[in-house]
Amino acid sequence: MSQLALPLRLADHAIFDTFLDAGNEALVDYLRSLTSAAPGQGAWVWGAPATGKSHLLQAACERFGDRAAYVPLAEVAGAGPAVLEGLESRQLVCIDDLDSVAGDPAWERALFVLCNDLIEAGRHLVVSAVTAPRASGIALADLRSRMQRLATFQLRGLDDAARMEALQLRARHRGLELPDETARYLMSRSRRDMRSLYELLDRLDLEALRAQRRLTIPFVKDVLQSG
Repeated sequence: MSQLALPLRLADHAIFDTFLDAGNEALVDYLRSLTSAAPGQGAWVWGAPATGKSHLLQAACERFGDRAAYVPLAEVAGAGPAVLEGLESRQLVCIDDLDSVAGDPAWERALFVLCNDLIEAGRHLVVSAVTAPRASGIALADLRSRMQRLATFQLRGLDDAARMEALQLRARHRGLELPDETARYLMSRSRRDMRSLYELLDRLDLEALRAQRRLTIPFVKDVLQSG
């Protein structure tokens, strides 16, 4: 991988075991199976922001270890297409937020070359965006055609009950007990998207560790008021 894009660390929580797959079982099963899949398999994963696309792409990379590369285009696009150089040697390449460079001729040419190289080598490619391939804004017809051949999955958002379950799943992964009543309290005082809820849980985890407190409603209320 180009030195311009290193180091790109995967989030420690971004594994399949911490992703609640309610409504997205087929997608999660597909990504889990890539380690044993036939050569050349890949996927286009699309959905609204903060629904878990980055989590799933990083989880797929985690299973491949050093044989994978995760490229968050929204973060590294400023470095230019050179960040893609050498990625064809990886068994799995996950391109996050492809729509952030859609319509840029240099990026689209570089992505088309990478896509062809991966296919010829029998590697796996997983891409994420906020729309399906046909609505992605890709101007290069050959690249758009390649992307439309990938297995396409829409990532479904969670309802409130599933959001609470997902929040408690993340808490358990961090060694925290998040009672139902505390989880409901958090959700009533935070934005409902999972990114915001997880960020709040991270903050509470830190404060609970400092204070040696459990995640009770009074403690959470104090933390929120102090912030």
